[in-house]
Amino acid sequence: MKKTLADYDFETGEVLLLDKPLTWTSFDVVRKVKGALRIKKIGHAGTLDPLATGLLILCTGKKTKEIDQIQAQEKEYAGTFRLGETTPSFDLETAVDVVLPYAHLTDEELRAATAPLTGLIQQIPPIFSAVKIDGKRAYELARTGQEAEIKPKTVEIREFELTRIVLPEVDFRVRCSKGTYIRSLARDFGAALGCGAHLTRLVRTRIGEYRVEDAFSLADIEALRPPRPEGEGPARTRAERPGIAPNRVGLQYFAALQADALAAQQHEAPAETPGAPAE
Repeated sequence: MKKTLADYDFETGEVLLLDKPLTWTSFDVVRKVKGALRIKKIGHAGTLDPLATGLLILCTGKKTKEIDQIQAQEKEYAGTFRLGETTPSFDLETAVDVVLPYAHLTDEELRAATAPLTGLIQQIPPIFSAVKIDGKRAYELARTGQEAEIKPKTVEIREFELTRIVLPEVDFRVRCSKGTYIRSLARDFGAALGCGAHLTRLVRTRIGEYRVEDAFSLADIEALRPPRPEGEGPARTRAERPGIAPNRVGLQYFAALQADALAAQQHEAPAETPGAPAE
């Protein structure tokens, strides 16, 4: 039986699995949980980009000592690349800057392009990332228009599988080491194909043995919020800070994706998905 939130002893120490909502930063989630449950000591084990959803692991109390150990474990992601378009951030945070043809590509060519990007590879992190350059975060430089050189680093892509091909969209599943940027993988995949690509959807499904299916939502956390002590005034209210919003075109595209997904749930799925690999 799944452990309920009421069974947790957050002050002593717990590992809490959360399903991070879209546009929230990882820090936003930590702050929300800390305030809602009045936890003194809390941290997260592995950042998720604002435009990613899925598994975010929080550690409280004595369990914060396990953060480095959890962060070092294998990650698994699922998501969508859009071919034929690139963006400076490699995702929907920034607008499309280059458009290239993609319709000539075959399923075989797409799958073949995953091979050079599997195993130990040299990967250059995105300029829109938290990588430090001369003491500053790369995204701080990028958002002020400054140019900076980011050195490549070695990461391991243990599995890179295409799960659906309906051009210009390609769904994927990736198992990888700590420090891998899936946005950079989108850039490199598009470059290998000669058509460019950017990330339009990303869900972290697993860290080690921890899975998103076992995660709680922020609504679950809110439901557990303890009553304020007698005599204590109401908490200060302010608008939620939703992290980094997609650019307007990207937001419209994401809304269209959500509408398509809802429509698909209301109809029986076809026997085979075009381009999907055999079981």
